[in-house]
Amino acid sequence: MDCEESDASTHHAPRITQHELRRYARHAVLPEIGEAGQAKLLASSVLVIGAGGLGSAAISYLAASGVGRIGVVEHDRVELSNLQRQTMFEESDIGRLKTEAVQDRLSEVNPACKLDMYPYKFTAENAASLIKPYDLVVDGSDNFDTRFTAHLACFTAQKTLIYAAISGFLAQVSTFKAHLGAPHPCYQCLIPDKPTFERNCAQEGIIGPLAGVAGSMQALEAIKELLGIGESLSGKILRMDMLNASIHIAALPKDPACPICSKH
Repeated sequence: MDCEESDASTHHAPRITQHELRRYARHAVLPEIGEAGQAKLLASSVLVIGAGGLGSAAISYLAASGVGRIGVVEHDRVELSNLQRQTMFEESDIGRLKTEAVQDRLSEVNPACKLDMYPYKFTAENAASLIKPYDLVVDGSDNFDTRFTAHLACFTAQKTLIYAAISGFLAQVSTFKAHLGAPHPCYQCLIPDKPTFERNCAQEGIIGPLAGVAGSMQALEAIKELLGIGESLSGKILRMDMLNASIHIAALPKDPACPICSKH
């Protein structure tokens, strides 16, 4: 189940410039990427849902790695309590729309990256139009409503979704591309129904660096999918218990009774 099954759009990758070659030199020497792979990244696009703890890390590394176009959907404003784990922001950003602060920071991280900022909620009504222009979606949301909406929209639009969730010292990461058919599972093979009760991060707490670890892993998995390299997390779920220094990858089989993907 490797990333060669990725559904990322085929681009006519331009030749990489000397400036780009210097900037991405550590990618270019990797045999799995090389100059051609970096040129493909520069021609790729990713939509990130949420610019919180997960999104901050994912967005930063996607931009720094040379993904050519990044969209960010986020309606919140920066709060003091965000700064413990959302490293995209600083105290001078408190009260600003997160999308404004993200745009300022990313323009410094990588001025060549094309940025699309959407300062409103990701909903069932706008999901399809938001997802459509992008090759792949990274879900950095923090609630089940958004996760279910994002997954269904990606499945319908035949887009790969990179998922993560964090709480306390625990995290999990996976890739969903059930639109490719068996044996790929979907998000609802993992969580069939929305929980009736949901605790938020203010109630449960999150150790700050964990957001960076999981969000960075999302960026890495997104890059693998865009380039069609390595082994995909589709059909697996990576779970981390960082309090006990434990990382485990478990099989995530396709649910034959899943209401979303069982007939696909």
